Amino acid sequence: MATTLISRTLNPNPRTAEHIAEILQDPGFGRYFTDHMVTIRWTEDDGWHDAALVPYGPIAMDPATTFIHYGQAIFEGLKAYRQPDGSISTFRPDASAARFGRSAARLAMPAMPEDLFLAALEALVGQDVAYVPFGQEKSLYIRPFMFSTEVGLGVHPANEYLFVMIASPAGAYFSRGVKPVSVWLCTDYIRAAPGGTGEAKCAGNYAASLLAQSEAADQGCDQVVWLDALEHQWVEEMGGMNLFFVHGSGEDARLVTPALSGSLLPGITRDSLLTLAKDTALRPREARVSVEHWREGNASGEITEVFACGTAAVITPVGSVLSDDDSWTVGDGQPGPVTMRLRQELLDIQTGQAHDVHGWMYTLVPAPE
Repeated sequence: MATTLISRTLNPNPRTAEHIAEILQDPGFGRYFTDHMVTIRWTEDDGWHDAALVPYGPIAMDPATTFIHYGQAIFEGLKAYRQPDGSISTFRPDASAARFGRSAARLAMPAMPEDLFLAALEALVGQDVAYVPFGQEKSLYIRPFMFSTEVGLGVHPANEYLFVMIASPAGAYFSRGVKPVSVWLCTDYIRAAPGGTGEAKCAGNYAASLLAQSEAADQGCDQVVWLDALEHQWVEEMGGMNLFFVHGSGEDARLVTPALSGSLLPGITRDSLLTLAKDTALRPREARVSVEHWREGNASGEITEVFACGTAAVITPVGSVLSDDDSWTVGDGQPGPVTMRLRQELLDIQTGQAHDVHGWMYTLVPAPE
């Protein structure tokens, strides 16, 4: 357990137990927020200081705050789950803290110590534990983020930053449940380029993705699939999620995911699934996957399933593909057995239904005595 001291100012008007119960019946995703948040400041002179749990609410800022103009802003996403013994745990927070640090470094921001990151998690979830829903498809989604707060219009790394952590009870990311999504292969825009910020979880990457996502919707598709910046033929990600391709079936099934290239986000769910795949003899491999290979693999039956993965949605099957000049179906268009097995294995670990042999779960709130 983290031991960093965080001051507490409790919300004078928290929601009632009845109101929270009503929210948890159908929380959606990112619609409701808990009663508190954690804030921590950083300055050149004092480093990290003023760690505080405070009532959830607006953040006042000067119109010349630098992140508004120059985009020094990063974030993470992780979840807290109720366990069978009544405790509350989160999944691989050390990996989230490490990636948060790498994102900060890429944007010339200060790195947050892992123990401070964990202390913020414990303080927020421990205070707002009533918001953690029951049920395998439900969780408390936690959003840590940091942005520059220096005031001025000079273009340089800021000398002041604010870290904030908020939380939101969450149901299934896709409201219609675990159903295959249709994807649009985007050739007009790129998500990231070698040497860019693709490996960082920064706000600008997501802003730049919205036009292509709108284009996908205009084509009748649920999500956009990004291709490489140089040749527009190598598959990279689906929206903000990593992709996996299942080759073969049954005992011969094996797993392939696009190799990290400097422009892909190194997903924590992606990394976890590669480990689970090794445990279950799926012989996972990281390699480049071309659009042509995807198309031909589905046509021949070599590629039997495709799915995307990420913290928010866990695993989402891909059912069909549309591009400027072609369209095809993945397998029979339905969720495949490998996709659904891996999804269940991961959820079972996260919710305490399966033994955590890799030590991925971190207790935030102990079981009641």
